[in-house]
Amino acid sequence: KTNEGKLSITQVTDEVTVTITEHSGSATYDGTEHIVTGYDVTKISNSLYKASDFTFNGKAEVKRTDAGSYNMELKAADFTNNNTNFAKVTFKIEDGKLTISPRPVTLTSETASKVYDGTPLTRPDVTITGDGFVKGEAIAKATGSVTNVSESPVTNTIEIEKAAAYKDSNYQIKKNEGELSITPVTDEVTVTITEH
Repeated sequence: KTNEGKLSITQVTDEVTVTITEHSGSATYDGTEHIVTGYDVTKISNSLYKASDFTFNGKAEVKRTDAGSYNMELKAADFTNNNTNFAKVTFKIEDGKLTISPRPVTLTSETASKVYDGTPLTRPDVTITGDGFVKGEAIAKATGSVTNVSESPVTNTIEIEKAAAYKDSNYQIKKNEGELSITPVTDEVTVTITEH
């Protein structure tokens, strides 16, 4: 008489944690759409469990145009355990982001002075440095004007003419505004009075 034993395999009942890390990316606002895709499996708590044991059913993608910080927003429910040898598999999501920084622009208007001649002094041109405006979104001009001698200079104020696509949040603008002034006539002025 023999006693024949039976072999069986039971499920792993300990929780297996799979850490999913979304990809990240960064850019500076340029008026075009930026995109970040994909993720990495960065850690699995049980060496017997493999990345091939689950499937992904979501969309690992984030795309935006405007400046800001955007999460890919993957969810644990986007991942499905296909290995029946593991009773409890938990998917932990670590956020990745698409970060679009505001576009740096420096605007500088001129400083100028002239001797009084009865006509206005203006300097409408503005020097644009940094990354500048995205083409078609905005232009800048200086609107300062002075005609007469004054105790203090007049600010050569910078104004931005904005198109419909322009958004303040997409730009980081610094203004260096010049000054305009009129100085007195220093040449001797002779007034001749003739009696009647």
